[in-house]
Formats: sequence, structure tokens, C-alpha cells
Amino acid sequence: MDASSLVHVFIELLIIGCVFWLLWWLVAYIAPPEPFAKILRVVLAIVAVLLLINWLLGLGGAPMVRWR
Repeated sequence: MDASSLVHVFIELLIIGCVFWLLWWLVAYIAPPEPFAKILRVVLAIVAVLLLINWLLGLGGAPMVRWR
């Protein structure tokens, strides 16, 4: 993996992290009733972990999901 693709992957991870942080903040800002807020936070956390695992596996050359 050359430096330009590593920079591309890092910027992609940074953008995905900012989107998830914004969604997490939005759930806290809207403040839905407690069962729904917890469900939203759990779903966001699961999606974030799955995307992070996919990103890490992609560095090795075998991601779970190929988006392109």
C-alpha cells in the first residue's frame, strides 16, 4: 500500500468518524424517550464497530464488504 492510498484511507476514516460523531450528538440533542435513545445509540455503535472492523480488514487486503 503506497502513501497516497494510505492518506485516502485515513481521510475516509476521518469523514466516517465525523459523520458518526454528528449522529451521536444529534441523538443526544433530540433526546428521544429513553428506550428509543438507547436503541439508537446501540445501533450507531454497532454500525461504527462494523465499519471500523471492515476498515481494518481492508488494510490487510480482505475487507468484509467491498463498496466499490
